[in-house]
Formats: sequence, structure tokens, C-alpha cells
Amino acid sequence: MSKTFDILVIGGGPGGYVAAIRAAQLGFAVACCESNPYADPKGEPRLGGTCLNVGCIPSKALLHTSHLFEEAAHAFAGQGIEISAPKIQVAKMLARKNSIVEQLTGGIKGLFRKNKVTFIPGHGVFAGQGANGWKVKVGKEEVEAKHVIVATGSRARHLPNLPVDNKIVCDNIGALDFDTVPKKLIIIGAGVIGLEMGSVWRRLGSEVTILEALPDFLSFADVDIAKEAQKIFVKQGLTIHTGVKIGEVKASKKGVAVAYTGKDGKAAQLEADRLIVSIGRIPNTEGLNAEAVGLKQNERGQIEVDAHCKTNLPGVWAIGDVVRGPMLAHKAMEEGVQVAELIAGQAGHTNLDAIPGVIYTTPEITWVGKTEQELKAAGVAYKVGKIPFLANGRALGMDAPEGFVKMLADAKTDRILGVHIIGAGASDLIAEATVALEFAGASEDLARICHAHPTLSEVLHEAALACDKRALHF
Repeated sequence: MSKTFDILVIGGGPGGYVAAIRAAQLGFAVACCESNPYADPKGEPRLGGTCLNVGCIPSKALLHTSHLFEEAAHAFAGQGIEISAPKIQVAKMLARKNSIVEQLTGGIKGLFRKNKVTFIPGHGVFAGQGANGWKVKVGKEEVEAKHVIVATGSRARHLPNLPVDNKIVCDNIGALDFDTVPKKLIIIGAGVIGLEMGSVWRRLGSEVTILEALPDFLSFADVDIAKEAQKIFVKQGLTIHTGVKIGEVKASKKGVAVAYTGKDGKAAQLEADRLIVSIGRIPNTEGLNAEAVGLKQNERGQIEVDAHCKTNLPGVWAIGDVVRGPMLAHKAMEEGVQVAELIAGQAGHTNLDAIPGVIYTTPEITWVGKTEQELKAAGVAYKVGKIPFLANGRALGMDAPEGFVKMLADAKTDRILGVHIIGAGASDLIAEATVALEFAGASEDLARICHAHPTLSEVLHEAALACDKRALHF
């Protein structure tokens, strides 16, 4: 006999587990199934999805460790701190990273118990409709639910005819688990993952070369941010080639050789100990039996949804990386809450125009809203407020003078249209800008708010003032 629930969530990543918890809080009988192959100590699939297991969380742990290592090696002397040359114990670094992952993924199971969410290990497959809603097979079990939320996430895109063994040729999974620091490292793709992983291993001693197919570096970012970031990363020691065309890639147990054509049309070849392929992600829709039940997908493999995350099937919803919009954990979480509340008859909502993005390099890069090039293309009249961290006392005291805050506001209404930051603490500073954008705030609103001194947030305040050409400290 089938187990019956009000809501079944397929996938226990950030979107899925948050949707399940919020739905349970609203009084629904909820189950969540997960087939993540990364088993916990009890042998069950781990909750948390890519983000907690092999993405956001472990990468930030490595970024923190490698940042401390680089600070000790190169920045302490300038602060008057004398130490012997630091050494990295890679195994201990990885153990720390893994312990953080175990703590957080185990914590989700605790939250499930607290909120009375039923966890069902296994992969969810649509089996048709039944008397109590949708039939879904989860392993050997069959579950029926009035509503199904598909939150199956995404996986790394691989190059054709290049097997990923996550030892020599790696995606994000292998990039987090190098057992030694490679002498030479090649990264294909200068996106978020490529830059973060490139930063980790460069700081620890790798000679890192990044090959990017697009002609411009960080083409999705605001043009001023991209230019500043490339200048800083090259100065740090990353070698970055844009506009390249990847040719034959040969991998062996000893290393890898990558042939490519440069922007100038000249053929070249690189050899390295390891290769990271970081060319984007694709939605996980295989194995859902979507076609059999008529669940619509687009040409990119994403499940088609409306503004409320409803699919074409009654009672079936989809959220996170498997649908349109930025592939970000926090976006998936917002959609998870949205869907749970909509099912409960409330006014759930996710504003895709106010989703902040972050690259956790040093300095951090973050943004929300429109870029200057997007506003130009749309013919929107705008004004700019741009202030460097070099003018901020707190940044100087932290020895973090690099970067700036750039605010874009409507030339007529003063409404904030976009905020872009490269600098220390940017991932936290963007929250204030996101709030202002979400509430249709103007640059004048932020300019009139008292910001504590001395703080990095004063740079955002000065940028707001600069939109009206009245910056006080620059």
C-alpha cells in the first residue's frame, strides 16, 4: 500500500529541504526523497544537495583556509607580525572541510525531525496519477501526494569526449578534493567556480592558468567590475586567456595536455598535473519519467514553469536549478518557500530581478539588479555613483583597499537599478542594496540613512551620495 502525503519533494538540496520544512510548518504532511550518492556515516543519501556537499559550503571552507595561508605567507610581515614560512597540510584542510559538510548535512535531518518531515532515501520517479494525487516511485516504495515539488538541482557540464575521473580531469567535485597541491593546474572556464577554485589552489602554490571561451572576462558582470577583477587576479598570479577555442585534451595518470587556439588565432598547448572543467551546469531531469507523464521541458532541459513555479501538470511544481533563473542556492530556497506558501493559499513570491550573486574570491565580487551595459542596451537613462574602498578608513585599516562600489540609479526617478561591488566584505554589503532594490528604494534613501563609522558599509553610503554628485569623502 502506498504511503500518502499532502506534499512530496523530490530532491533534498537547498530548494527541496527548505520547501519541505516550510510546508510542514504550514501544517502539511510532507515527505522529501533524496538519492545523493554521497552517503553519510549511516549509509543513507545526504541531504543538502550540491551546495552543502560539493559546492557552496566546502568551497568556502577551502577559500577561507587558503586565504589564511596566503595572509600568513605574504601579508603578516606588513602588519609587523613575524612568523616562519607557513606550511599547508592538505589532508587536515580537507578533513576540516569534510567535518563542516557532515555537520550541516546532518543538521538538515535534525530539522526534518523537528518539523516532522518524512525523509525517504531514494530517487523519485513519476509513475502516473492515483486516487490521492501523483504516484511516485522512490526506490522500492510507492508514494502518493496531492502536490509534488521537483527540486532535483543541477550537475556540472562536461566537455564532449573527455571523461571526468575527478582525479586528473575534474569538475567541481574533484576540485574540492585534491590530495596534494598540483604544481600546475589548468581550468577551463572563468566563471564563479573556476575563479574560486583557481584562487584556492593558486594561494596554496599552484601555477594556475584559466582558459575562457568567451572573448570578454566575466561578461555577465558589470563591465567596470570585470575590468577591475581581471586586473587584480592577474596581479595575484592567475594567468587568464579569453577568447580561446579548446582543441584536443589528452589525459593520463600523470597529467593532462590541453591544445587550444588563442584569441589571436595561434595554436598553443598547455600541460599540467590536473585539469578542472568549469563550463556551467545543466539541470537534473533525467530519470524523472517526465515525458511519460507529460511534464514539459525546454530545449535546455529545464522544466517549464510560470512565475509561480507551476508546471503544466496540476499539482506539480518545480524550483531551483531545474527551472529558469540563476542557478543559486538562495534563489532555490526562496522558490521553495514561495511554492509551500502558494499551496497553502498564501501569497508566495520570488523576485528574480533582485537575486544577489557572489564570487567568493579575494576581493569578493557581488551584484544585484542591472549592469550598466544592460541599461545602455535597453535605452534606460541612468546615473552612476562609484566610490573606491581606498577612500574608506575601515578598508585601509584592514589592508583591503582594492575595489569599489558602483551604484546605478534611474536618471529621472532616482530608483536604484543595480549595485555592483568588488571589495572586502562585498558578500555581506550586498544585502543592504538588495533590500533597497526589493523595496524600490532610491539612491537618496540610502544616502539619507546613517551608517556606522568606521565600517565598510560607508562605501555603499558614499556611492549613494555620489549618484547625486555629493560624495563627502571622495
